[in-house]
Amino acid sequence: MTNKEKYKMAFSAVCISDGFSLEVEKMKKMKRRHIMGTVAASIAGCMIFMASATVAYAMDVGGIQRTVQLWIRGDCTDATVQFDGDGTYSMEYTDADGNVKSMAGGGVALAPDGSEIPISEEELMEHLMMPDVEYKDDGSVWIYWFDQKIDITDKFEDGVCYVKLVKGKETLYVTVKYKGGYAVGPHKYEEPDWISE
Repeated sequence: MTNKEKYKMAFSAVCISDGFSLEVEKMKKMKRRHIMGTVAASIAGCMIFMASATVAYAMDVGGIQRTVQLWIRGDCTDATVQFDGDGTYSMEYTDADGNVKSMAGGGVALAPDGSEIPISEEELMEHLMMPDVEYKDDGSVWIYWFDQKIDITDKFEDGVCYVKLVKGKETLYVTVKYKGGYAVGPHKYEEPDWISE
């Protein structure tokens, strides 16, 4: 006779009480719940890991990319803008002639302690919505703001032109120095330092 058979014979006379049987069932149910809870927690953990890995991957690619509508040279244009998170952007769009164009820019602001901090996405978008001046090959000078296209070629006096732009309730004043830059402000024709140069 083997040990297994001896144990079977010795314990065959022992009866299990009904209470003990219920406890075994309760333990089985608790174990099942624990396993299901562990599985659910594992799935949730995997989902969080996958989401954070996706965010990290998107950040590694080089910033946040958006498709936006901008007014470029007086035309409403779809553009893909990538904000690099360091106060810079790069942008691609297709012009009215079907040519793919690229632009880039950025800047910094001064913190209260005097240190430089990158400008935000909102500030970059504000910059992209500002008036723009173009010097064309035919010698004409144009200013663009939203859907407005204004020929300012004949408005220069002593190399400086002043233009008032109005759109709804918003008014901007633009001071243009011929081939020397321009300034934009909400107050009437502020005279930048470079005008006297």
